[in-house]
Amino acid sequence: MLPLSSSSIHHISKSIFSLISSRKPYCFSTMSTINLKSPVFAGNPIRSKTPKSDHPFSPTSAFQTLKILLSPQSHFQEPPPSSSPEFQVLPFRKGRPLAGSTGDLIKKWHLGWLSFGDFRDVLENSEVKLSEELLVYLGYKIKEEDESNSNSVVYWAIDVSEGVSLVEKFGGRKLTFVELRTLMVATDWGDDDAMGQLAIAGHARALLEWHNTARFCGSCGEMLVPTEAGTRKQCIKDSCKKRIYPRVDPVVIMLVIDKENDRALLSKGARFVPRMWSCLAGFLEPGESLEEAVRRETWEETGIQVGEVVYHSSQPWPVGPSSMPCQLMIGFFAYATSLEINVDKRELEDAKWFSREEVKNALTFAEYEKAQKTSAYKVDQICKGVEKGQNLASDFNVESGELAAMFVPGPFAIAHHLISSWAHDQVSESGISTQKKGVVPRL
Repeated sequence: MLPLSSSSIHHISKSIFSLISSRKPYCFSTMSTINLKSPVFAGNPIRSKTPKSDHPFSPTSAFQTLKILLSPQSHFQEPPPSSSPEFQVLPFRKGRPLAGSTGDLIKKWHLGWLSFGDFRDVLENSEVKLSEELLVYLGYKIKEEDESNSNSVVYWAIDVSEGVSLVEKFGGRKLTFVELRTLMVATDWGDDDAMGQLAIAGHARALLEWHNTARFCGSCGEMLVPTEAGTRKQCIKDSCKKRIYPRVDPVVIMLVIDKENDRALLSKGARFVPRMWSCLAGFLEPGESLEEAVRRETWEETGIQVGEVVYHSSQPWPVGPSSMPCQLMIGFFAYATSLEINVDKRELEDAKWFSREEVKNALTFAEYEKAQKTSAYKVDQICKGVEKGQNLASDFNVESGELAAMFVPGPFAIAHHLISSWAHDQVSESGISTQKKGVVPRL
């Protein structure tokens, strides 16, 4: 199961886009209290469009301003308001974004953005020596309707993992580096601003982790250096000069449904939280279509044969291992043509058919809001320096104090929306309804 390069996934993305571009936006909805406008980590508010190279907020233009600010001749503490946008910087350490707690049970947390001048002051006398190669361009945002430079912000990310002393410095400001997964669970899904900040942090982590792993040219073995404000890399060897693009690893994730559309196949992985069941998933291999990957993975892991495969939605997933910093989860409904399960114990711990009612109970019984509040409290404690770790498995206790017989991943995961869409017969991005006795396109 080999990951593909971002150039390969480009063709996949085009085909998916053509499938859904004529449809109305899909509003993810699973329970009355959870209504997502887009999947978690999607809907990045500073990446709605890519500016041209001559645009004042493009990576090229922003990088030129950055070089001036970092030059020894520069006397500015901030970009000049009349000629340059404001710069904001988000530090990361070991894949964790800088964050703080609001102390508010509703707003919960915020990213630790610093102005460029403030960030430069914090780095002074630390182990991190600021240079333009370390900063990675994330995007920009217009503060007001007019596009005057003074009303705009350009956002950057930087890895300060070597700055051990910075942990204490940021701690004095009630800021600390928090696992992105913890922030993901702590996020209020109804807060558009928080969801946008989470998407920005996910994008930043994916780029920074890619920089950390893509250090040498795959063609000649020479070093790679950042180009285009860190959005690309290039080989330093004159006879090579190969350009490298950020890595994206496509993963198919599928809810397998029986012929009668009455039961769904859920699996349990060895590393899952106890009592959690989810969809099957696997990496796309070179030379196969998305539908072929769905059928192959289902057969390899459970022995179930799949016929019809229907696209549902997709989700970026930047919280995987650093070796695969940005997975693209591509979700499907897969309709089984056989029922006998033969689990590959090397891949899964177990797999079972569950009725629609059992799945509905699993969706209702797991206290996703309680998990959210527990994680928000955890972030608050970490930022206060009180708590350094907690097992998130405890976040899924039910209201009576008893343990749910089973539950499925929370609304932050595409698996939840695949499962919930089937259980409640909802319409997917592609306009497909999982009605009984098969799928019916809704035009």
